[in-house]
Amino acid sequence: MQQLAKDLGEPNMIGKAGGAPTFAVGMAQMFAKVIPGKTALSLWYHFAIMFEALFILTTLDAGTRVGRFILQDLLGNISPKLGDTRRWFPNIFATALLVSAWGFFLYQGALDPAGIAKSLWPIFGISNQLLAVIAFCLGTVILIKMGKARYCWTTVIPMIFLTVVTFTAGWMKIFSPAAAGFLPAIHHLETQIAAGLKGQALKAAQTSLFNAKLDAVVTIVFLFFVALIVLGTARECWLLLTKRKAIVLKESEYVALDQI
Repeated sequence: MQQLAKDLGEPNMIGKAGGAPTFAVGMAQMFAKVIPGKTALSLWYHFAIMFEALFILTTLDAGTRVGRFILQDLLGNISPKLGDTRRWFPNIFATALLVSAWGFFLYQGALDPAGIAKSLWPIFGISNQLLAVIAFCLGTVILIKMGKARYCWTTVIPMIFLTVVTFTAGWMKIFSPAAAGFLPAIHHLETQIAAGLKGQALKAAQTSLFNAKLDAVVTIVFLFFVALIVLGTARECWLLLTKRKAIVLKESEYVALDQI
């Protein structure tokens, strides 16, 4: 470990918390074999650490922005004032709701005795790939509406692949004991609590149980809504290709805003 720390340009690698250093060391080992050198391991290690930090920050930033737009559009159906992006209060209100939502997940993950990565990473991976499925669905419909249906294979093939892989992974993560599924974990934790845990052990088990139930519900909701989008896309494509629905392709008119 001392030699590894020296090669990486770090004072010490023992006791590094979280999975980020482990992931960075793995990336550095692989990249250093492709582009070797005396300082290659240190270079790629710090590159991986920077990549992880920027990836997390930009994901939170982009996700919060997009989520705010979607939430405001939804709230606008309840109250037109809440959907008005030209006013400060609706913008701040919707942003606060989104930040509170992912902040709650971070807080619960920090309380989890197994660590934040175990409680949040599975649903992050599933949601990330399901987002790609939605993007391919949108691309497929746009290609058909542009009169370029012959190129749809470029979006349909990866869409089918991602749908099958992600839904299989989601199913396993919910039900499979071999994949550390949420429902088996819930059953195991409930059994432990019923056996008479006390003190800190009981508190830790209750926190893990709540997080497992939360992850299971969120994953099921994700899979359900994406399934609706995929089925809706298939229906839309069939109607367009069979001429049962008129093809209308247009962009929204540009609207200048005084403030954001």
